[in-house]
Amino acid sequence: MTESVYQDALVKLARVAHANGRLEQPDRSQRVDNPLCGDEVTIDLKLEGAVVAQVGHKVRGCVLCEASASWIGQHAVGCDEQLANAVLEQMRRLMEEGELDSASWPDTDLFAPVHRVKSRRRCVLLPLEALHQALAQSSAEHS
Repeated sequence: MTESVYQDALVKLARVAHANGRLEQPDRSQRVDNPLCGDEVTIDLKLEGAVVAQVGHKVRGCVLCEASASWIGQHAVGCDEQLANAVLEQMRRLMEEGELDSASWPDTDLFAPVHRVKSRRRCVLLPLEALHQALAQSSAEHS
């Protein structure tokens, strides 16, 4: 029996929706869309220096996109641009190759079954791309 892409743990993660909701007056905000499926993700960040102090998100998308955003909400506090980039690259590798040699955040392997369904991989990556882009914004853009 193969593991379902929509396994119970991912559905539960989506329903818990860690950090769901937009932040008031975020230091950084990034919206990313997937025009192929219609998923839209906005990640809001409050920073202390270059480190995430608070995260919020708004997702209009599938359960996989919601689960990925919730996972970010669960683990992004304390994250900087370098760590966000590492997490994004680890997830890209997991989505493309189906393997994970190391993980910067817990429970990365929950997303492993998505590798088998190429059309759903982007759903998982979209919130991580928004996080990465928000952290990569220069402080000059926000002064």
